[in-house]
Amino acid sequence: MSDQKYLRKEILQLVRQFQECGTKKEFFPGEDPVRYAGRHYDAEELLKLVDSALDFNLTAGRYAAEFEKGLAGFLGLNHALLVNSGSSANLAAFSALTSPRLKDRRIKPGDEVISVAAGFPTTVNPVIQHGAIPVFVDVELGTYVPSLEKIESALSPNTKAVMIAHTMGVPYAVRELREWCQHHRLWLVEDNCDALGSRYDGQLTATFGDLATFSFYPAHHITMGEGGAVATANDDLAKIVRSFRDSGRCGASADCGQPAGAGAQLANQQSVVSHIGYDLKVTDLQAAIGVAQLHKLDQFITARKRNHAALYAGFAKHQKHLILHVAPPKADPSWFGFVVTVRPEAPFTRNDLVNALETAKIETRNLFCGNLLRHPAYANITHRVVGPLTNSDLITTNTFFIGVYPGLTPAMIEHVLRTVDEFVEGK
Repeated sequence: MSDQKYLRKEILQLVRQFQECGTKKEFFPGEDPVRYAGRHYDAEELLKLVDSALDFNLTAGRYAAEFEKGLAGFLGLNHALLVNSGSSANLAAFSALTSPRLKDRRIKPGDEVISVAAGFPTTVNPVIQHGAIPVFVDVELGTYVPSLEKIESALSPNTKAVMIAHTMGVPYAVRELREWCQHHRLWLVEDNCDALGSRYDGQLTATFGDLATFSFYPAHHITMGEGGAVATANDDLAKIVRSFRDSGRCGASADCGQPAGAGAQLANQQSVVSHIGYDLKVTDLQAAIGVAQLHKLDQFITARKRNHAALYAGFAKHQKHLILHVAPPKADPSWFGFVVTVRPEAPFTRNDLVNALETAKIETRNLFCGNLLRHPAYANITHRVVGPLTNSDLITTNTFFIGVYPGLTPAMIEHVLRTVDEFVEGK
């Protein structure tokens, strides 16, 4: 064994010892925080991170390739392309649909894209940034995703695509929506950042649309710190996404064309710039963490479902005052969080309940931004609204969520439920 191989082995053994010597601290209710989300890891993530660091390959390398293959395999799709965040995944995915290579199906400025008002900003931002027009519909309380009927009502002669998230891991009627999109020759982009491992009608979400996006921020189902991905079964779309991700370069495709002008012939296609792209690549250090996390995905999904079920059972007695988080028919969520909406007629407000939870060191978060159109960034955008946004407005003022991530323990969940019981009973 060479000196370097021997030293690498010794270093990795010490890394494992370092991680395993940490003692698990007892949870003290009201003193220790109950996080809404967070990274959940053990020695395997540290081992792969350090192994990658010893390679000192600071850009995408062997671990990135391994992760892309593993994620594509989990989904049963041909392609999974790593990027540096879920927001970048949405940008790369939507940008791909503006490519001239798509000819008459290319999304151009002025074309309409159906989405929801109560969504995450960067699901909608690429639409606006490319000069397309977002068309907003409302969502349903309890599921926080739109009904198929609301989406269908937004169709116009200018509609080119639907781009909607499976909010908090809850699938919308994506099989029926795919069929509707195919009938009307619309692109379907599934923002699956909250929903890795969710299923609809027995099939994984992210496998219905033309493109799907993922986030690997620490709050999500698996993490590599910062990171995201775009997945697709379509070989042509994968080439376009890769081009946008890699600074607009053509890559290995044979149909990139050539620069115009005398003497512009290039030696290879990889030098051709075929799109107005970005550098959205991930590092191999991040991908190494993701490889370890991906192997644990099934147990993470099981833990999220278990924690959500425990919270629902405990909150159920308060449904007179609270709208609880539920799944629509055919949906099997890999839950991102446990969402609660305080009913308008309740004898307390969202802020009252949130303050009680936060005082007890239980973290809460609002459901994204509520109605995006109530925020300054969207005050003057060109858009269209179909139907009243009554629920989106209520979400803005009355809705929050707490965690279900795998790091929660039964003692933490018991503390959450006891805090809620004492608050509600006191009102």
